[in-house]
Amino acid sequence: MMKDNKSDTKNKEGKEDSIKQAISPDLANINTLGTPEIPKADEKIHTITIIGHIEGHTVAPPQNKTTKYEHIIPQLVAVEENPNIEGMLVILNTVGGDVEAGLAISELIHSLSKPKVTLVLGGSHSIGVPLATSGDYSFIAPTATMTIHPIRMTGLVIGIPQTFKYFSKMQDRITDFVIRTSGITKTALMELMNSTDELANDVGSILIGEDAVKYKLIDEVGGLNKAMEKLQQLIKERKE
Repeated sequence: MMKDNKSDTKNKEGKEDSIKQAISPDLANINTLGTPEIPKADEKIHTITIIGHIEGHTVAPPQNKTTKYEHIIPQLVAVEENPNIEGMLVILNTVGGDVEAGLAISELIHSLSKPKVTLVLGGSHSIGVPLATSGDYSFIAPTATMTIHPIRMTGLVIGIPQTFKYFSKMQDRITDFVIRTSGITKTALMELMNSTDELANDVGSILIGEDAVKYKLIDEVGGLNKAMEKLQQLIKERKE
C-alpha cells in the first residue's frame, strides 16, 4: 500500500505548529506585531516598537522590514482603553516611509491620555521625526541619528501648480506637528530641512544624539534606563 507523502508532510507541519504554539503561545504576535503580546489586563507599561519602513496603504516589498499601521493602531487603542495600563514606551528605529501612515500613528500616540515616552535607537528618519516627538517626553541614544528633509514622492508626478500646492500642504502638516510636539522653532526646522551641505544626493540635515537635543527636537540624550525612569516619574505625577 502506497503512502501519501503530501499528507505526511502536512501532518508533520501541523504537529510542528502545535508544538510551537504550546512552547510559545506568543509566537504569532512576535511574527506579526513585532511584540510578544498585546496589552494585557495585568500589564502596567506597554512597549511598542516602530522599526524599518513605515508601511502605508501600499504593501512594501517583501524584503523590507516594515511597521504596519494596521498593527500599531489597535495596540494604541487597547492601551487607552485598558484601565490597568498606566503608561507606554515607544522604541524607534525607522528609516521613515509613508507620510500619512506615519502622521496617523504620531497623532494617535500624541492624543493618548496616559503618559508616553519615546526612545530613538539607531535612527528615526524622515516621517520618523514626528513619531519621535509624539510622546510626552523623548530620548535619543548618543549614537542614534535623525534625518530631516523636505517631503519626497516617487512615481508619477503631474507637473502642474496644484501638485506643488499639495506637496506644500503635506509639508506643512509634518512641520506643524513637529513644532507643536517639540521645542524646536519653525525657523530652525526649516533651516535644517533645506540645508544643502550635508546630504550628497538630497536636501536636508542629519542630527546625531546631542545635536537633536541642542535644537530642542528631542528632550534628552539617554537609553532604556532613563526612558523607563522618566516614564515611571510621569506615571507617578499623573496619579498624584
